[in-house]
Amino acid sequence: MKFVFLSYGKNEAFTRPEDWIYRIRGYTGILETLGRKNQVISIEQINYEGIFSQHNVDYHFLRFSNWQLKFPFRLHKYVKALKPDVVFVHGMHFPFQIIQLRKSLDASVRIIVQNHAELPAKGLRKFLQKKADECINAYLFTALQMGDAWITHGIIEDRKKIHEVMEASSVFYPLNKNEALNVINAKGNPVFLWVGRLDTNKDPVTVVKSFLRFAADHPNAHLHMIFHTDELLLHLKKILDSKDSARDSITFIGKVDHEKMLYWYNAADFIISGSHYEGSGVAVCEAMSCGCIPIATNILSFVKITNDGHCGFLFDPGNEDALTAVLRRSTKINMVNEKEKVLQQFHRHLSFDAIADRIQEIAGSL
Repeated sequence: MKFVFLSYGKNEAFTRPEDWIYRIRGYTGILETLGRKNQVISIEQINYEGIFSQHNVDYHFLRFSNWQLKFPFRLHKYVKALKPDVVFVHGMHFPFQIIQLRKSLDASVRIIVQNHAELPAKGLRKFLQKKADECINAYLFTALQMGDAWITHGIIEDRKKIHEVMEASSVFYPLNKNEALNVINAKGNPVFLWVGRLDTNKDPVTVVKSFLRFAADHPNAHLHMIFHTDELLLHLKKILDSKDSARDSITFIGKVDHEKMLYWYNAADFIISGSHYEGSGVAVCEAMSCGCIPIATNILSFVKITNDGHCGFLFDPGNEDALTAVLRRSTKINMVNEKEKVLQQFHRHLSFDAIADRIQEIAGSL
């Protein structure tokens, strides 16, 4: 089977294909695994033109203007000439382009669209999403229930088109904890980790308040917070300043190079996420690939990736009491057994192999 992966976005900050492929390696691992049994072509748009092949995948780097991507006649002509069996489109916010894509392809070509946290649109774009539904053979969501809103809004007519597939995976792997600690010098017993933007959706305020209550009774525990935006940082520091007894139990790390996250995920016993909404939850997935135990909100994406809390813990978003209770429960588990459950869940459902096999299965059923 021949797959062509397609996006209507571009990133002109990159000029070398190697750098771009490395940048998106949490996704390209899916293509590489799929390429073991299929022909896989991925169309990419950076500040470079040419074909670059690596690990079972041919990357076709094209360059189009924004106007040419809105009316992508040339792009679609290029895709048609590749004679794909399946065209895989990233994102549900390009309905106008998908309608044009369908008209440009042979009727036998299947179109699969991956949801990347987009929500149903309003107005004209909603109308176009409804029309695009007539052109789409399958939708991929991290959890089936994430497609319910699209059904309710009358955009997706046939629920059978919706399939569960994680949108990305992890390039990280388990290391000896002491080896990881020697690299980053994380403190605490146990070690807790938080990774994300310091914004209201990620809700670090609930996490910090709950952890301070927990740490008052567990002084050896420590939370390390890694973030690349700092919207709520001053507010969080004020919360810490008001809690003299436990303020030393939390460290604000700030930005960390992605490569170094291998050591943070392996040094940490638990990763906490307070998100109110996630399309998938890549940081939690990456942590789980190292055996780090998730403590996450019971939103649809985390329910899915933790197997309904079968590994790790779930709590209601924004509920300080619930998170505090979960943190206390975390001290009473068999850590070795729980880490093994996390790794099994990752390999069976969240790994590159698991995702590629699922895409292969869905494509074969269309």
